[in-house]
Amino acid sequence: MRLWFDTGATAESDVAQAHADRIDWARVAPFIGMHLACLGVFFVGFSWFALWTALALYLIRMFAITAFYHRYFSHRAFRAPRWLQFVFAVIGASAVQRGPLWWAAHHRNHHRHSDQPADLHSPVQRGFFWSHMGWFLTRRGFVTDWSVIPDLAKYPELRWIDRFDILVPIALAAGLFFFGDWLHAAHPALGVTGGQLLVWGFFVSTVALFHASVTINSLAHRFGSRRFATRDNSRNNLWLALLTMGEGWHNNHHHFPGSARQGFRWWEIDATYYGLRLMAALGLIRALKPVPVGLRRPHGKPHA
Repeated sequence: MRLWFDTGATAESDVAQAHADRIDWARVAPFIGMHLACLGVFFVGFSWFALWTALALYLIRMFAITAFYHRYFSHRAFRAPRWLQFVFAVIGASAVQRGPLWWAAHHRNHHRHSDQPADLHSPVQRGFFWSHMGWFLTRRGFVTDWSVIPDLAKYPELRWIDRFDILVPIALAAGLFFFGDWLHAAHPALGVTGGQLLVWGFFVSTVALFHASVTINSLAHRFGSRRFATRDNSRNNLWLALLTMGEGWHNNHHHFPGSARQGFRWWEIDATYYGLRLMAALGLIRALKPVPVGLRRPHGKPHA
């Protein structure tokens, strides 16, 4: 049970090679339970307030994952003050996609070995289910490769969030329940209850957010167009871009990972980048890395 709360309880050296790629059923029990809890919608009922809360939390946490877990922590595509990186590390942790250091380490290794045998979540290597979520549930999948994130590991607050990341979603779930309970008593016309806000605002929103995010692993390396002849099978996909606030321009991203912008063309909708531009205009962040002019157009024929 300790492993549910303390990710530091298992080191890379503790993962036996023979069992590294087996699903750790005991450790992922809360993750499975989160999916089953979505069935609670049949018992708690529906209210527009609960639905809008679920949507708002989906968008806020998706932005934290795409803008900060991905473009900031993984690729350093812009600069942010220490207090802001902490705030978005906490918001990102509430998405139940583990801590920012774990996320960044896995993603940096993904770019180093994209669609090669060492890529943990390549659909080219292991198929849809494995790339979508199977790898995430294995013993190997829980390990953080500290060697690739020395720039992030120097922050003790990020290390703490990374180690005890599960405490953040627990706090969010509890807060939603008690807030809904208060609304039920103070504003009964809203038709919302504590259980309803918990199920819709946390469980449904979080599960939808998780599966939308990981489509970039499972689908964006299979379906879509290829503008650039990258060494992997990354694809651009409008529908995935809309679902993930811009992450679906995945072939663009693999062509030049360092850019804060993934929709290279004006018509490639990249909501995360628009949010970053707004934050930069407000002085919250700075130094958004652009796509170099010479890399915006493909050179040579992309693979099919």
